[in-house]
Amino acid sequence: MTFTELGLNPDILKAIEEQGYTKPTPIQEQAIPIVLEKHDILAAAQTGTGKTAAFTLPLLNTLSKKKSTPKEKHYVKALVLTPTRELASQVAENIEAYSRYLPLKSAVIFGGVGINPQKAILRKGVDIVIATPGRLLDLVGQKCIDLSRVEFFVLDEADRMLDMGFIHDMKKIIAIIPKHRQTLLFSATFSDEIKKLSESLLNNAKIVEVERRNASSNQVSQVVHYVNKDTKKHLLAHLIDEGNWNQVLVFTRTKHGANKLAEFLNKQGISSAAIHGNKSQGARTKALSNFKSKDIRVLVATDIAARGIDIALLPHVVNFELPNVSEDYVHRIGRTGRAGNEGVAMSLVCSDEYFFLSDIEKLIKKSIEVVPVEGFTLTKLAKPNIQKKTNERSNNRAKNKPNSDSNSKLKSRNTNTFESNKKEKSKNKANIKFPDKKRVSKKDDSKSLISKWENEVKKQKDNESKNPRNPRNRRITSASKGR
Repeated sequence: MTFTELGLNPDILKAIEEQGYTKPTPIQEQAIPIVLEKHDILAAAQTGTGKTAAFTLPLLNTLSKKKSTPKEKHYVKALVLTPTRELASQVAENIEAYSRYLPLKSAVIFGGVGINPQKAILRKGVDIVIATPGRLLDLVGQKCIDLSRVEFFVLDEADRMLDMGFIHDMKKIIAIIPKHRQTLLFSATFSDEIKKLSESLLNNAKIVEVERRNASSNQVSQVVHYVNKDTKKHLLAHLIDEGNWNQVLVFTRTKHGANKLAEFLNKQGISSAAIHGNKSQGARTKALSNFKSKDIRVLVATDIAARGIDIALLPHVVNFELPNVSEDYVHRIGRTGRAGNEGVAMSLVCSDEYFFLSDIEKLIKKSIEVVPVEGFTLTKLAKPNIQKKTNERSNNRAKNKPNSDSNSKLKSRNTNTFESNKKEKSKNKANIKFPDKKRVSKKDDSKSLISKWENEVKKQKDNESKNPRNPRNRRITSASKGR
């Protein structure tokens, strides 16, 4: 099948040809006709199989058919929601490329950059908005964007949105947009949470699942190196130098770890940059553009960048540390082997990550090949003995605890001392003699106070009669006396 057979607008077909695409991918082939027929859709496919085009092409095709006068102001007809800034930028680039010959305007909105330029673009009027949830809600709160006429609502990488805790923001946005709309939900993994979300969000949706759930791409050859934790960075530098790799995407588990690894590689003469959530949007964009243009050889990233880095011919992805969540492994290695090209995904695994590796192999339903590297790798990965550690901790606690006999002795001593102290206090109380006090009733006390007050008033009157004062309490001048 070709794009022409899908019934797309000739202007869109022209733009697709310029991008170098001739045949639709399986997800595009199945999803595009369903969207063109105006059905809601729940679609899942592996990363790098063309999911973005699967919803942007039919979306642009439907919007291009709407007739509008030249004087009519553009309003938001389609809203695309993404979890990360990088993915929002990628989707915006694709929409701009495919709508080159169409009279449609689009805008990308995300945090980390100035809000005023985004406000200025929205004031002019746009047809399509690609946004991250936080910044979109900021603009809605400031009444800078009107979502009351949205006809198409797209959730891209919906599983990642749930992982990042955007469910409440998503619910707020869904409450704002019209109920009568076409909703397209696209995801790389097909979890049970996604199915629950689709039930509340979609209306008689068509389900498209190209590959089996949570499968890894067949275009990516996966390799594991067993290595000590301290040797990882030296092995990575060795692999990059020996293989003469010019473009490597390396994933770490933490932001601090990404910074440290990038610093180490730069000291080894391997040009590197780190990209993560603590970096400013300007720094992230610069690092990503330098990596795409091959000005730097290595981009060290956390999982925030696993969705949104789209490089067609990225040859190598390295898991410097395995992810805690097994599904993230599928997204990481999906950065290579995109658009039908082949790629290599390597994982440097230490004994602490033994269980992470076994969980990943269960998820993708295949064992990953172990490859030794002389002078760096281990022949076998030691399984961490969790039961042994817990037993050691319990033994230490038992050592620190006193025996039951000693406890009983201590208790008896404490009770004896307490009783003796009690007896001494009672003796002391008996010896103390308090002075006798006359009991005074409340009535007598109040009468004495009144008599005291009356005596004070009499004294004041006597003093005033002896020393008369001016009633207005002011100085009397000679002039006033004459008057």
